[in-house]
Amino acid sequence: MALDRDGLDLLFFNAHTQNAWRNDPISDALLQQLYDAARWAPTLANSQPLRLVFVTSPEAKARLKPLLAAGNVDKTMAAPVTAIVAHDVDFHEQMSTLAPHAPGMKDYFGSLSAEARAPIASQGSSMQGAYLILAARALGLDCGPMGGFDKAGVDNEFLAGTTWKSNFLLNLGHGDPAGVHPRAPRLDFSFAAQIL
Repeated sequence: MALDRDGLDLLFFNAHTQNAWRNDPISDALLQQLYDAARWAPTLANSQPLRLVFVTSPEAKARLKPLLAAGNVDKTMAAPVTAIVAHDVDFHEQMSTLAPHAPGMKDYFGSLSAEARAPIASQGSSMQGAYLILAARALGLDCGPMGGFDKAGVDNEFLAGTTWKSNFLLNLGHGDPAGVHPRAPRLDFSFAAQIL
């Protein structure tokens, strides 16, 4: 079964990166629902390295503010939620639960150094992060993904004492249409893809 045009418009063709936000609260229950949808993303050996920190309180936002690139400050402070999309370098510790069909996976990934596991974890959380964006749109939320922030600073401020590392930030909420920029061009199929 395929989505109809309305579904495709919601997820892709009419969806825009948001830069301005309405002051509508986002419930904890909706954030849990968002994760419940996004966790079904494919990852290498079902490693599921995605970890999330939902920054919602004024106090937490104040801690995040000095770690943002200048162009991301106002929109992030206005967004009801900013998700720190992260990955767990020690994702292998959960492999017994996530891959019971492959009992050697925990030991295999565990035999690798943290440096060798890091790109695996980053790739997986990037795939899961893309699903997170689609899940948010499907649940009626708008998204503003960002890479402009001090990763080491965010890791120290929000992820200290864990084996989690930040990947990107994602503002979530209900966007103000007045803040949407005109749609930028995309590359044509003939330029960006091949069929062999």
